[in-house]
Amino acid sequence: MHSNCYLPATFDNAANQLNELLQQVEGNRTQLEATTTEIAESQSRLTTLDEELLTLIRQKDEEERKLNEADQAYYNWRNQLSEKESELRHKTKEKEQVEHLLNEIKDRLNEVKLQLAGMKERLSVEFRINLEDILDEARTGETPVEELQEKVDKMKRRLENLGEVNPTAIEAFQEMKKRYDFILEQKNDLVSAKESLMQTIQEVEATANQKFLETFHAVRENFHKVFKTLFTEDDQCDLILENPENLAETGIDVIAKPKGKRPTSLTQLSGGERTLTATALLFAIYLIKPAPFCILDEVDAPLDDANVGKFTNMIRNFSENSQFIIVTHNKTTMSTVDVIYGVTMQEPGVSKLVSVDFRNLSQN
Repeated sequence: MHSNCYLPATFDNAANQLNELLQQVEGNRTQLEATTTEIAESQSRLTTLDEELLTLIRQKDEEERKLNEADQAYYNWRNQLSEKESELRHKTKEKEQVEHLLNEIKDRLNEVKLQLAGMKERLSVEFRINLEDILDEARTGETPVEELQEKVDKMKRRLENLGEVNPTAIEAFQEMKKRYDFILEQKNDLVSAKESLMQTIQEVEATANQKFLETFHAVRENFHKVFKTLFTEDDQCDLILENPENLAETGIDVIAKPKGKRPTSLTQLSGGERTLTATALLFAIYLIKPAPFCILDEVDAPLDDANVGKFTNMIRNFSENSQFIIVTHNKTTMSTVDVIYGVTMQEPGVSKLVSVDFRNLSQN
């Protein structure tokens, strides 16, 4: 029972499976046909595409060939253009040179015309010759043209060496000559004035040197006298010129030698001796031309009493011709004067002048 029932079921299943397989086979066959069709179509399309591709490749090669030909033509044209430009520049340069040469020829032609006009004018003015009248005349001289040309060249060189002709040279020369004569006259006047001035200077120097020597000898003599008055007869003094040949710049050495001393300079003397020596020199100069008034400010300060007495005696002798005003604090000097003027301060800050006239006292 069981096996009879199972067989039909199995048969049905197998039949179903067979149907399914048949359907699958049919479907696969249909799909294979479709696929085959598609493959055929694709193959056909591929063949068409290959043909189109070959066509495009041929077109590309043709276009590249044309492009190469165009490039070659371009470079050919560019080279031709460069050659033309070079030729144009060369032609332009030649044209400028020709124009420059033409301008030079025109300038030279104008110069020749000017020279010719100048020659015609010169021949007409200087030689009374009309150039047009002698152009057609035959030569009358036998001198060769080469010799004439050589002479002309020599004359031209001489003219060039002379330089350009200045038409106002004569007037300029006259003006310069007038100026030269004026300056020469002034120079001669200055030379004469200089000689006269130098002669005057020499005369002044000679007179000044003579006066100086006369005054020097007089002062020297007075110095001897005054010095021995202030010192003693045995004391020695002198004035010596350092450079007797040049009196304008010479110095004077003062020599003072008191008895018993041999000083080499005045600085080796005592203060009183130096004061007496200086006083003797001052009065030696003073005696050349005594002044009506003479002021002495404490000249007797460095002197001792004995020398103050000599000093006051000398002042007394000289007072016959001059009036002496002596500023002093020395009582011995005060006792020998004629009038004393003293300044006192009786009240603080108030000065008072007190005078004493010894001449009135001596008369009384």
